[in-house]
Amino acid sequence: MTKTMSSADHRAKPRRVVIKLGTGVITKGIGLLEHKRIKEVCAQVAALHANGTDVIIVSSGAVGLGMGQLGLKRRPFNLTRKQACAAVGQSILMRTWQEGFKSFGLTVGQILLTHEDLRSRDRHLAVKATIEALIGYGTIPILNENDTVSAAEIQAMVRFGDNDSLSALVASLMHAQYLFILSTAPGLIDYKNGGEIVRFIPKITPTIAAMAQGTKSETAVGGMVSKISAARIATRSGCGVFIASGAEKNIIPRLLQGDGPGTFFAPYGLPMEAKKRWIAYFHRPTGTVFINECAIPVLRDQGRSLLAVGVTHAVGEFQKDDIVNISAPDGNVIARGKVTFSQSQIPSLAGKQSDEMRTLFPNRKHLEIIHRDNLALL
Repeated sequence: MTKTMSSADHRAKPRRVVIKLGTGVITKGIGLLEHKRIKEVCAQVAALHANGTDVIIVSSGAVGLGMGQLGLKRRPFNLTRKQACAAVGQSILMRTWQEGFKSFGLTVGQILLTHEDLRSRDRHLAVKATIEALIGYGTIPILNENDTVSAAEIQAMVRFGDNDSLSALVASLMHAQYLFILSTAPGLIDYKNGGEIVRFIPKITPTIAAMAQGTKSETAVGGMVSKISAARIATRSGCGVFIASGAEKNIIPRLLQGDGPGTFFAPYGLPMEAKKRWIAYFHRPTGTVFINECAIPVLRDQGRSLLAVGVTHAVGEFQKDDIVNISAPDGNVIARGKVTFSQSQIPSLAGKQSDEMRTLFPNRKHLEIIHRDNLALL
């Protein structure tokens, strides 16, 4: 578990990286900017950029900076007050980044996102195109969650919840080779074995996930739990993930050279194609389709579509073309997919053979509950 990161994997110049910076990296208290550290981060990013690497930054800090400007000592519980803090702090945050990169001759571009921007396929592609355009102009895209307008999403429990998740989704969307999650955490710590940092993680297992600890910071959201969740998304998309302390000197190049302190999560398996990444990670499923034991190897090992004969029942409220979870009998979610029938239709279709489905729907070309092209294994 203390295996070091393989330097051979990281010495090559990366084509594209996403760097997520936590509030604790760029501030030294509520509303107080850590100017020296911001300048050091800008220098590291500028060096990568000069070497031909595309860099996308996901920056926290707007709410914390707004709290300082408004004289608040504790993060507000009231939604509108949080949004007010974000509105005040976001302009400070962007001005800080623009000033930081100015001395390196670089311009920044701001993109504020809600979950709907990545859930909707058209907007999903539009966000990608905008980021690509900014990179094409030689700018540094600076992304953050649009806290000031996400009230409906927060109430519906479909906001990102933290910029760790946002950074992982952006890394997946933009096909980044590496995601750096830099915060006050030095890496994933194994408290049961002397409190050592776990340097290399080939796969996120339940044991690894259990090591995560939450955060108690007044300005931060998520803690190690959200970082592990983000690493799970990014590595499944073929992106390596570093979790390390943003306070470490020259941490980004040191991690890329394989000798920086922190935890590296290796990309897991083969990356999914773009459409299946969108299905798997950019949605909040509206329901669950339960399958029988016989259907599991058909989906998992044979890569086939989910047919009615393999379905037992469904829960939730979903319509045709919604994204749903696919669950084994024990409740373990094994896949997600775009369903071709509504939840109200499932009870009458569950367990039906193909010839029965043809009789029921003689004019339908596709009779699968979820076609394999619209099904992403988890």
